[in-house]
Amino acid sequence: MPSVQYGNTTIEYHIYEKNGLKSHYISVAQEEGVILKGSRLSLEESNQLILKKARWIIEKLELVQANHRDEIVTGSRIQYLGRKYYVQLLIDDNRSDIQIRFTASKFQVQLPSSLHSQRALKAAFQDFFQQKAKEKITPRVRKWSKITGLDFEALKFRQLEKRWGSCTPSNNIIINTDAIKLPFTLIDYLIVHELVHTKVKNHSQAFWAELSKHIPNWRELDGKMYGMKL
Repeated sequence: MPSVQYGNTTIEYHIYEKNGLKSHYISVAQEEGVILKGSRLSLEESNQLILKKARWIIEKLELVQANHRDEIVTGSRIQYLGRKYYVQLLIDDNRSDIQIRFTASKFQVQLPSSLHSQRALKAAFQDFFQQKAKEKITPRVRKWSKITGLDFEALKFRQLEKRWGSCTPSNNIIINTDAIKLPFTLIDYLIVHELVHTKVKNHSQAFWAELSKHIPNWRELDGKMYGMKL
C-alpha cells in the first residue's frame, strides 16, 4: 500500500485505476480508507496528488473515525503506548483465527471472513493488549520496585471498568489491561502510584508526600491520567 508523510501523519492510500475518467478523484471511507481513483499514474505523481489534498484527507479521516469511534475496520485508529495507529484488515480464509501484528506504524490484522465481526475483533484486540501489557509493563513494575524500595506481593492484569490500577490490602498490584494504551510516562506514574499504596493505603497527605519522593511532577501526571479515557 503506497503512503506519504504529511508532517507527523502518515497517509496510506489505495489506487483504483479506471481509464476514461477525465480527472483523478480522492475519497475517504470507513471501510476502504483513502482511495485515489483515475487513470494510471506513476507513484511519484500519485503521491503528489495525495499530498496536495493531505489536510482535507486528514480532516475526513478524523471525521469518519469520530462517527465510528468504536468500530474496528480498515482505516480505524487504535491507541497503543500513547499513540493512535492505523488498522488494516486482511481477509484470509486459509486462517482459522485472528492474528494481530503490530509493525511499529500500524496494526495488520489477518482474519477469516467467518470471524469478520466487531465482537470477534474486539475480543482479539483485548487478548493482544492483555499479552502486551504483561510483556511490557511487568519488567517496569519490577524496575520501579527496586528503585523505590517498595515491595509488592504479586502482579496481576485485569480488565477494569473505572480504575487504571489498584493495590489490595495484601499488597497485590492490579493493573488495568488498557494501561498499555498509555504512554510510558503515564504507565510509570501508574506503577509508582500503586507501589506507594503498598506503604500508604489511602490518599492521605502521607501518600502524596511519599509519591513526591519518587515522582516529583506527580501533579502534572495525575492531571493527564485523569483526562485519559478508560
